[in-house]
Amino acid sequence: MAYDHEGPQLPSARGPLSAAVREYLLTGGGLPSAEAVAAADPYGDDLQLALYQCYELHYRGFAGVPPDREWDPGLLGLRAALEHRFLAALRAGTEVHDSVEDAVGELLVEPADGEGVTHFLRDEGELWHLREYAAQRSLYHLKEADPHAWVLPRLWGRAKAAMAAVEFDEYGGGRADRVHAGLFADLMADLGLDTTYGRHLDTACAECLATVNMMSLFGLHRALRGALVGHFAAVEITSSPGSRRLAEAMRRTGAGPAAERFYDEHVEADAVHEQVVRHEVIGGLLEQEPELAPDVVFGIDATGHVEERFAARLLTDWRAGRSSLHAPPSS
Repeated sequence: MAYDHEGPQLPSARGPLSAAVREYLLTGGGLPSAEAVAAADPYGDDLQLALYQCYELHYRGFAGVPPDREWDPGLLGLRAALEHRFLAALRAGTEVHDSVEDAVGELLVEPADGEGVTHFLRDEGELWHLREYAAQRSLYHLKEADPHAWVLPRLWGRAKAAMAAVEFDEYGGGRADRVHAGLFADLMADLGLDTTYGRHLDTACAECLATVNMMSLFGLHRALRGALVGHFAAVEITSSPGSRRLAEAMRRTGAGPAAERFYDEHVEADAVHEQVVRHEVIGGLLEQEPELAPDVVFGIDATGHVEERFAARLLTDWRAGRSSLHAPPSS
């Protein structure tokens, strides 16, 4: 995967909010009003794409957009309004467990009759399903671990050391050829997809955007550091069995060795990470800041909430024989 120093191209607008953000980034035009934000669907394509554009300025930015737009006061004010709308919807729509122990305990139990996306892909998925899934997930996996790195300066002691250890593995343990974002790009190449960073932003559905936006939301706010730790725990605890099913799907469909390798790597690595995150990251954080336990629970349960919405979108579309993308994925 080549590094594009200019960042990806700005995506096409999906409504007045995302159109206004796009125009502002390119020409400095007017930004939408608070009333327009308040009227938007917090999970809809328009708000989620507008928020994604704001967040991407803190990662690689966009081609043709000056780097100093990252700290533009007008955009930061708009981002805050979009975040407030999204976070309020997350809090209102997420069923929260009573304790960290209950939330984590449920994650550790694999349902015997699982019917999720990874089960579908393992048992009956075709190559076009795998290509769509990879195109959507590329919005995160091509910057894998980056949203979580924002929390490191907000932790200390056991939690910081353990979080840094897990992140070190995600970034290849010091080896460029093992950086997980690069391994995912290799997976995409096996599937015949364009591996350019951000290339599939135009086609991804709102439910996918929400999963990535939630990571950025939690990571970029010190007040939400507990929620970020909870989110990270949910990802690491559930990753290994899901990755095993995806590796089997890649093998069954003949997707290619790099496609298999990415998920095989996560089966092994995330089984170890799960223990570290549970005992050291969560344990260390709550030993120092026990008052953050409700935030950790919220992070775990909000992750389940947005992932369930994404899964429902994929499975509804796929079982109806239609694409979950706004346009065919680029090759």
